[in-house]
Amino acid sequence: MPSYSIEELNNKVNKMRRHILTMATEGKTSHIGSALSCVEILAVLYFHIMSTDPLNWDSPQADRFILSKGHGAMAWYAALAEAGFLEVDQLKQYAADGGHLGEHPSHHLGKGIKVSTGSLGHGLSIGLGMALAKKMDQHKGNVFVLLSDGECNEGSIWEAAMWAAAQQLDNLIVMVDDNHIQAMGHSRRINALEPFAGKWEAFGWQVAACDGHNPQELTTVLQGLMAVQGKPKVLIARTFLGKGISFMEDKLLWHYQVPSADDLSRALAELGQA
Repeated sequence: MPSYSIEELNNKVNKMRRHILTMATEGKTSHIGSALSCVEILAVLYFHIMSTDPLNWDSPQADRFILSKGHGAMAWYAALAEAGFLEVDQLKQYAADGGHLGEHPSHHLGKGIKVSTGSLGHGLSIGLGMALAKKMDQHKGNVFVLLSDGECNEGSIWEAAMWAAAQQLDNLIVMVDDNHIQAMGHSRRINALEPFAGKWEAFGWQVAACDGHNPQELTTVLQGLMAVQGKPKVLIARTFLGKGISFMEDKLLWHYQVPSADDLSRALAELGQA
């Protein structure tokens, strides 16, 4: 995938947010806030960082991506459409009767989706298996796994983190969409995540943090992490639920709320030209 300029990345981000808003409204589905919070992360991965494209995505040498926070599938579909893995018109099939795009991603779709996700806490274990297989087979490429902060309540995350460090899987890069909100409230009030970065460090990971809505910062920090050898890496991306839409941003309601036609019109107007 060719590298895009920051201006081009911002244009992709705008288009992806518009796709997400339309999918959620027409599909009458929730989790729009969780999709909007990870848009910049996916844009930077697909248009600047990862070595993958629609023609070689299943090559053993290609980078792999796992959306462990499967409820953010709308953002992934939007990225895949903008990157040419899907036709933009296919997004109309999202959550539609007989459509091919489910509310959570399925590997049956193909087109860049290697692993079905949705049951939280599983993606990191699958990702470390892929990363280990690449090492054993001497294949190039990294494995990128996107978690949510609330997902890190799951004990399986920390079992996988411990094992990945023991295996020195430096081709495994985790990004945490740290939007501070999960299903029933603010993540830090529900479980003792802090010291969050310190936990990953104690498990033997190289840790970095950045503004998860700043493509330039995301790009720089990810590239720095990828250069580290001998240990797995994690980027804690500080984000906001519902980012980019004023009446959705950082509001728990939009973890589950379905946007109305009026909400869609208002949100698209805020985004301006695609």
